[in-house]
Amino acid sequence: MSLALFDLDNTLLAGDSDYLWGQFLVEQGIVDAEAYEQANERFYEQYRQGCLDIAEFLRFALRPLAEHEPARLYAWREQFVAEKIRPILLDAAREVVEKHRQAGDLLVVITATNRFVTEPIVRLYGIEHLIATTPEFRDGRYTGRFEGTPCFQAGKVTRLEQWLAEHGHGLDGSWFYSDSHNDLPLLAKVSHPVAVDPDDTLLGVAQEKGWPVISLRG
Repeated sequence: MSLALFDLDNTLLAGDSDYLWGQFLVEQGIVDAEAYEQANERFYEQYRQGCLDIAEFLRFALRPLAEHEPARLYAWREQFVAEKIRPILLDAAREVVEKHRQAGDLLVVITATNRFVTEPIVRLYGIEHLIATTPEFRDGRYTGRFEGTPCFQAGKVTRLEQWLAEHGHGLDGSWFYSDSHNDLPLLAKVSHPVAVDPDDTLLGVAQEKGWPVISLRG
């Protein structure tokens, strides 16, 4: 059984769920629109440039979780998935996932976006396993902090190695699909790296190394 790893944002989705969650919070009046939108744009640009301070970003991104009761957060999340995520699901992504499912591969989404946002999205693709940045939850509420290593850049490798040890799997024959140069540390570890609608930096590396380059955007 081989491992089929998938990045989520801009890979299985035609957009970035973390960024869209921020936009949703602004549109619903849950956060201060001007300040939050400016910060959200700034962090997203840093992510694209590969210079994001992940700890600083997570302090920003997880703060709204600490400010509201979980029941209200889950209701907002359900609305967010319906309004922002379902329209950017990709049929071609479903086909790739299904191809690996039919081959008997073990399907895993591995994403920097936090588990609160991504859990219901991963379920839409019928994928059981999720490795994601983990918001801290204590005494029935989110704290606004995160647990363990953020699942970002080299942290994805760390988190995957922990997961592999816990589940008794290895990377022989493994696949990883990603759009982002931020995932180069993990792409370099797997047997079959695949660049999906890649950013310019990843495209250059993929062409240099002879990795497959595909599009799931039709």
